[in-house]
Amino acid sequence: MSGPLFGIVPAGLPLITEPTSTPSVTSFLYALPTNKSYSHIVVFLLPNVVLPENTAAAIYLATATEVAAAAQSGGTPNFRFLGGIGPGKESAMFKVGGGSSASASSSPEASGLVIGVSVEPADTVGQRLQELTASKTTGAVASTARPSTAILAQRIIQNAFNFLASFSGTAGTGGVEVVPLRAFEDWWRKFESRVRADPSFLEKQTD
Repeated sequence: MSGPLFGIVPAGLPLITEPTSTPSVTSFLYALPTNKSYSHIVVFLLPNVVLPENTAAAIYLATATEVAAAAQSGGTPNFRFLGGIGPGKESAMFKVGGGSSASASSSPEASGLVIGVSVEPADTVGQRLQELTASKTTGAVASTARPSTAILAQRIIQNAFNFLASFSGTAGTGGVEVVPLRAFEDWWRKFESRVRADPSFLEKQTD
């Protein structure tokens, strides 16, 4: 494979076609500009470029600092898999950050970002895509997980306390605080009715 194969467009910036470096005949590194802010990039196959049969392009992301450190130590940069392109999907958009520019020294983008493009067996890229999709799905499920039993119990107790507090009074020597049994029965009846109407209302409650 010779000549530019891929185009990269950081949102709002000019097209990049020439790799910054070529570690091998099938892998290419593109250092992204740091003079302007952006949060997404588009990677695509250039016109008339056809990848070898049964291959696809895997897209990776790392910071320039990580790439430089790996080069000095002779190690491998810690690239994060973003996705892939190839026959039938010649382009794709990827989120690479929060839109910070080089002036925001506290962000990863401040040291620059490097896109790695590697031509790999299509089956390998497909498997990586499945794993990426599965991890995103797992994260989405985890973020909407139901509250724990302990949290639900706390919410029931809080609900009862809020209702019964207005019925409290004192009795006996020393003014012991008491709540009429009838008030508790009223709370339970109303609470049970609400559970029947909306079994998930405690799960929706925010602390």
